[in-house]
Amino acid sequence: MPAYRYEALDAAGKNRSGLVEADNAKAARALVRGQGLVPMDLVPVAAAQTEAQGGGSRFSRRVFSATTQAVWTRQMAGLVGSGLPLERALTALADESESPAQRELIAHLKSEVNAGSSFARALGSAPREFDEVYRAVVAAGEASGALGPVLESLADDLEEQQALRAKVLGAMLYPAIISVVAVLIVVFLVTYVVPQVANVFTSSRRALPFLTVALLAFSAFVRQWGWLLLLAVVGGAVSWQVLRRGEAFRTRSDAMLLRLPLFGRLARGYNAARFGSTLAMLAGSGVPILKALQAAAETLGNRAMRADALDALVQVREGAPLASALASKKRFPGLLPMFARLGEQTGTLPLMLRRAATQLSAEVQRRAMALATLLEPLLVVTMGVVVLIIVLAVLLPIIQLNTWVK
Repeated sequence: MPAYRYEALDAAGKNRSGLVEADNAKAARALVRGQGLVPMDLVPVAAAQTEAQGGGSRFSRRVFSATTQAVWTRQMAGLVGSGLPLERALTALADESESPAQRELIAHLKSEVNAGSSFARALGSAPREFDEVYRAVVAAGEASGALGPVLESLADDLEEQQALRAKVLGAMLYPAIISVVAVLIVVFLVTYVVPQVANVFTSSRRALPFLTVALLAFSAFVRQWGWLLLLAVVGGAVSWQVLRRGEAFRTRSDAMLLRLPLFGRLARGYNAARFGSTLAMLAGSGVPILKALQAAAETLGNRAMRADALDALVQVREGAPLASALASKKRFPGLLPMFARLGEQTGTLPLMLRRAATQLSAEVQRRAMALATLLEPLLVVTMGVVVLIIVLAVLLPIIQLNTWVK
């Protein structure tokens, strides 16, 4: 039964909004009037959802965040796994949704299912919320008749990916904050404190120490041309983002990132862990290996590794084993093809890929923490050295004046 979103006025003249389910718009208006409301606007949820997904701004906020999507998937797995029909499970989740946008999205999915669509096809009508991997896993679960366990596995994978992303970002957050604070302190000292102190020495005709002269010159340059430097930095950042919209440039820049001494290995491990985890989940759900490889490759944020994964897909399509195809791509850590080879030999490919992804995730977390541990003291020492230079540049003329007075 289709769902409709309405805007109406109550007896007091206040605006009211909500959702009703009816066979057609006329019946929906009758239901609204039956609630003592005067309908002003009535829009099918499917049309509203289509507008939100494709017709609106590309910067519009998504209905599900990564965390809420994992929670919603877990709830769906519990309801479907307990034997509740899909339609009733969607109805229960729609009633429990606190967000109107989520309620509309779930109502739209329910209307699609009631119209005869499969759950995977209904999810395909909201591609911004449910990507290709999500839909492929759901389709495999429906085809195998084990939608509940498959959704449970999908929820596990979403939570693991979210936990890995949160740990990596958390490890990098503290050094980033220290860097920003250090830059702000140095800019404040150079643009405000140093000029104030410099006024003390303007009346003196004696030569100032070289360090003080250099700092005063740098302070004058920053105060006069700082806006130009800031404009250049912002322009460079914007130009970089524009250039990265081109596929060829983004692939080259991502390949350069993988060659960096510390961040390169971290990026390789993170992308390989996500690729292995997605491939294991898809293969374990019964998705054909070629389709699973295609979907897993699309989840890779690094374009260079995505190109390697797609090349591996071509080799597998031509008859090469998965392990050999991955081993020929040196950007993937050797752990992944090694476990893939063991899985192919023992007939437990999803299990071995899952173990490889788990080990790679643990390695990424360890490297992220080690990198953060290394960067923190380096940033603190660097900031201390810069402040020390500024303090010395201010104190040296004072010491010199005291010497002259004596």
